[in-house]
Amino acid sequence: MLGYLIRRVLAAVPVMGVVALFVFLLLRLTPGDPAAILAGDNATPERLERIRDSLGLNEPLIVQFITWVGKLLHGDLGTSLISNLPVIKMIGQRVEPSISIALSTIILAVIVAVPLGVLAAWKHGTWIDRFVMGLSVLGFSVPVFVVGYILIEVFAIDLRWVPVQGFRSIFNGFGPFFERIILPTCALSFIYIALIARMTRAAMLDVLGEDYVRTARAKGINEVAVMMRHALRNAAVPVITVIGTGFALLISGVVVTESVFNIPGIGRLTVDAVLARDYPVIQAMILLTSLIYVVVNLLIDVAYTLLDPRIRY
Repeated sequence: MLGYLIRRVLAAVPVMGVVALFVFLLLRLTPGDPAAILAGDNATPERLERIRDSLGLNEPLIVQFITWVGKLLHGDLGTSLISNLPVIKMIGQRVEPSISIALSTIILAVIVAVPLGVLAAWKHGTWIDRFVMGLSVLGFSVPVFVVGYILIEVFAIDLRWVPVQGFRSIFNGFGPFFERIILPTCALSFIYIALIARMTRAAMLDVLGEDYVRTARAKGINEVAVMMRHALRNAAVPVITVIGTGFALLISGVVVTESVFNIPGIGRLTVDAVLARDYPVIQAMILLTSLIYVVVNLLIDVAYTLLDPRIRY
């Protein structure tokens, strides 16, 4: 296991290197001049030239890339062209809301969706199965922002149970944190409950006809134990894949939810940076997203070996 982990980590290094090169070239070769953004509309050519010199934009691309990678290896993600703040500080200020939403969403989705998927497979062909599949179709069909606005209208405006928008850190008290995280969590988890429930049902149906399941039933083992200990464990590999990939997507794709509920997360930070052509922030967010995907895929592969002893690398 340790050797496998070391090989996977080493394999991730060239992947991140290719991503870094792609990000660097993509933003350097696209239209737009960072110096013009900093200088403003009425800048003189002399001022633009001074800013380009200070940013190193007049250096050859290879020199710029080596300098940029060297700063990355020392933890320097650059300075925002708009706010003039270190990018790593800006990400640190925005990362808690996004991680909080992603974690609460995936936890709620797993708690609800896995039992629903198991139940649908167990009662295959009955009204319970059809109800779960109908719920899955509804979850895929309704956009997140529609669900969000409905929840705001009902629970925040009509019933006034929770605040309409905003975010409070969990370090300021669990009560205020929970009040502001529950609606975005429910809105975002709707589609992931549908996805995970559907995948769990399909995986369970594949294993329920296997010999070891029939043998367990023939031994008189309780049906719940058969479903959970024998069937679900062997059906867990594709379910874990969906859960892990879903978590990575949540971290990098909560833009709509953060916009609807006015949450200052990294999704909003990315959108603001793109609109303002804040190149250092855009670069950092793409690299962060890529790193999240690499780490999540590593954890998924490790989970495979723990859940299914037949899988060895």
